[in-house]
Amino acid sequence: NGETLVFSFIGYLTQEIVVSGTSVNVTLTEDAAQLDEVVVIGYGTTTVKDATGAVASVKSEDFNKGVIASPEQLIQGKTAGVQISQTSGAPGSAVNIRIRGTASIRSNNNPLFVVDGVPLAGDDTSAAGADIGFGSSGASNPLNFINPNDIESISVLKDASSTAIYGSRGANGVVIITTKSGKGSMGDRWEYNQTLSTSTAPKKYDLLDGPEFLSAVEQFGGDPVAADYGNNTDWQDYVLRTAISNNQSLSYSNSHENGDVRATFGYGKQNGIIKKSGLEKTTARINANHRFFDNKLKLGIQTSFSQENNDGPGLSGSAGYRGDLLGAAYSANPTWPTDPDFAETNGQINPATMMAYVSSDTKTSRLLLNGFADYQFTPELSAKVNLGLDKSDSERNIAGNALARNIGDGIFGEGRSYRGDVNTKNQLMEITLSYNKDFGNSRIDALAGYSYQKFNRFGSDATGWGFNTTVLTDMYTEMKNSIDIIDRSIAGSYQQFGYTSSGLFVNRLFPTPTTTNQDGPAGVSVKSLALNTYNTTDELQSYFARVNYTIADKYLFTATVRADGSSKFGGSNQYGYFPSGAFAWKINEEDFMGDNVSTLKLRLSAGITGNQDGLGYGQFIQRERFAGTGPDNGGAINVPGLSTVSFANPDLKWEESTSYGVGLDFGFGNDRLTGSFDLYRRETKDLLLLIQAAQPSPQPTYFQNLDAIVLNQGVEFSLNYDIIQQADFNWNANFNIAYNENELQNFDGQIPAGTIYGQGLSQAFSQILAGGYPLFSYYLREFEGFDANGQPIGDVQDFVGKSALANVTTGFSTSVSYKNWDLSAYFNGQFGGYNYFNTQNALFTAGSIAGGRNVTRDVLTSGEAGNAEAAVSTRFLYKSDFVRFQNLTLGYNFNLKEGAVKNLRVYVNGQNLFVITDYPGLDPEVSTSAAAGGLLNALPTAGIDYAAYPNPRTITFGLNAQF
Repeated sequence: NGETLVFSFIGYLTQEIVVSGTSVNVTLTEDAAQLDEVVVIGYGTTTVKDATGAVASVKSEDFNKGVIASPEQLIQGKTAGVQISQTSGAPGSAVNIRIRGTASIRSNNNPLFVVDGVPLAGDDTSAAGADIGFGSSGASNPLNFINPNDIESISVLKDASSTAIYGSRGANGVVIITTKSGKGSMGDRWEYNQTLSTSTAPKKYDLLDGPEFLSAVEQFGGDPVAADYGNNTDWQDYVLRTAISNNQSLSYSNSHENGDVRATFGYGKQNGIIKKSGLEKTTARINANHRFFDNKLKLGIQTSFSQENNDGPGLSGSAGYRGDLLGAAYSANPTWPTDPDFAETNGQINPATMMAYVSSDTKTSRLLLNGFADYQFTPELSAKVNLGLDKSDSERNIAGNALARNIGDGIFGEGRSYRGDVNTKNQLMEITLSYNKDFGNSRIDALAGYSYQKFNRFGSDATGWGFNTTVLTDMYTEMKNSIDIIDRSIAGSYQQFGYTSSGLFVNRLFPTPTTTNQDGPAGVSVKSLALNTYNTTDELQSYFARVNYTIADKYLFTATVRADGSSKFGGSNQYGYFPSGAFAWKINEEDFMGDNVSTLKLRLSAGITGNQDGLGYGQFIQRERFAGTGPDNGGAINVPGLSTVSFANPDLKWEESTSYGVGLDFGFGNDRLTGSFDLYRRETKDLLLLIQAAQPSPQPTYFQNLDAIVLNQGVEFSLNYDIIQQADFNWNANFNIAYNENELQNFDGQIPAGTIYGQGLSQAFSQILAGGYPLFSYYLREFEGFDANGQPIGDVQDFVGKSALANVTTGFSTSVSYKNWDLSAYFNGQFGGYNYFNTQNALFTAGSIAGGRNVTRDVLTSGEAGNAEAAVSTRFLYKSDFVRFQNLTLGYNFNLKEGAVKNLRVYVNGQNLFVITDYPGLDPEVSTSAAAGGLLNALPTAGIDYAAYPNPRTITFGLNAQF
């Protein structure tokens, strides 16, 4: 009695209790600041105070709320220097993530994602949309398979010191996703989450109605009587809708003496604001851990399964001048009826026709399985074996039936369909050895490991023509059945086949390239059918080590090295070496610092990381295969010959990024006010680029390492302040801002990019890759108005000193809680970038109304003549600056002391509530793009807006119950 016991635990406030009796009861309360300290890094964990690199972590309680389809959206705007853009409002669409700028020209600029210790392949796991008459489209987001309710934390590794442990895959940063376990449940715990959402289009184009359209036709010399079909149809309203979505998940967790388990089942249906678009997703997950032999051996498993159904109408990022469904809706004559069989359209697409007779459907299943065994040999030495499997199977069907008039050549009267099968398998084996020793005044944390990863990708692409049915889903079935019948009739393996009424040809690569002909099998109902297959395997073998050494808890040293051997490269460049080093000084631990400074840490880092994404398979050796094939507009199929697809280039190697950084972390008043300031510079060389081959050549393009440098340098600043901390009232605010400067250096060539679509714009482009300019720099005519004849005034195309890349990104979030109420809000913004408004260039011009297509009202007073030249120019270039009120949540927590329900929370959430911008399009945060095969010079695009899927405004009502 009379002695003081101190109770402490990571993540909880320490309590001191004076003993008075034989028992002591104490309940620890959470310490929010301490909870934020533990962060997951590559192959381990650390704390914010002990981290030597630029690492940020966002916990589940700080995630963005609302309709969240993929994990990236959870942390949008939460971390300085991490730009996350939802460039399309389509359910399940891809999300762009840029950490400290855009470093690669051709390769994937998204970071490496690591889910529960398994580095993902980074490839698309669903098929892209082929062009059957209205343009191609990209694949859906490969991270959709993760249920956001299952995620415990997301760590972002930004500099080379923290990413070099991932070597050749860490150049664009690393995002580590850790899912929830049953740890801490203390007995059976059930949790149920339910959301119900409604989404609408926050903005529409100011198009002419029926009477205004007829008046405009007359104004531009047309015949309003011939253009009048007696209706007044709002085609935007026709294709748009108020979308209702729902999401539910049920989880069970239990923590017992020797382990824990957590199981989750989730189902969600997110309907898009464009009719016939939506994402239906079912997910299941089990995480389990168990300890044996006095806690020396720990076995664990994390496994998840998902099934996605992604539906859509005819949407594309590369439609011709007639557009896709959205382009057709914007330009359609408002006096047309909504009859899908209405034919008097003068060759234009009737949106009702496309809505009724065109569809796209993608089904994707994915299994992620990770199991590990961790054995503690001594208190200092442990070993871990980690095995992972990431397997996905996807099929995509696109069809336009025989009634689809004007959709594409050869469709009307026959029907055309595409089927793509994409199957991936990513296998992982990792062995690590860890040593941790405290020497009193110093300590060492060492890690050494071996990793082997095998990436297999196989599938097929098929196009069919001439169907017996007009039911779109029956066309999918007819296509699959015909493929199966033909496949069974072919003996042995093959690369491709082509079937018509005149017979069947089969092209084989092995044992020697041959073309054989045989009679077509009975039972094939499609008139013409061509199929191409592929099957590739890449391997990555790695050795890595990291040492953290701390002296007096003040001076921290980190050294990392990784050696990667990749089958994507040959000869002497098969292995690459990626070292890094970092130093941190906890200045606040020095005796000369006062008590008011709770954190003051200086960080220095430097390192080399690599990138091999976007290269594809076998580009370092000469390879040949049969060229692509498919039915023409009349159903005929030409037998393709052998073609070269890659030249021998044994000197090909990965891109290499050298990074330097200095940072300062600070905190005052027991870390009530915290923040960080970072400066960085990153130089990326040996850029992987697809180059035009000098003609004559057996192949139009080939890969090489470009002798140039992409420079990214910038500054990041973040600030967090607990404004009020009281028992019943708390108020917190967080602000971050980042500036990044991008430039391509030491490159003398010029490569066009950024295809622009529209009537009279064939072969038009808006961007050029050139030295001395940022990536995605615009190359346009300088628009100076219209002359007296209504023709645009402007010189030849040239650089205009503007880029699609924003150089300033920022985010602000705040949260308030009063007793049982809580309120949180989040704003994000970007500045300095520009969008090319391709929608306006292609559709909203005087030439459009003169040709019988609808336009926005401002066209009538623009001064442009109906026969004005169509050209890319600064007339269609606008700033993409914006501030968006992205998220607002109001919630209430019920105090339930009795009954089965232990905790109950209800909330209402708003997403994309408003945008402050001068951009005239539907949304400034946009970039439409074709599938990879449809990109000019195989260069990705940014900042081009061509009938992009609108970003919806969503209101969500949610419930969370624990029992």
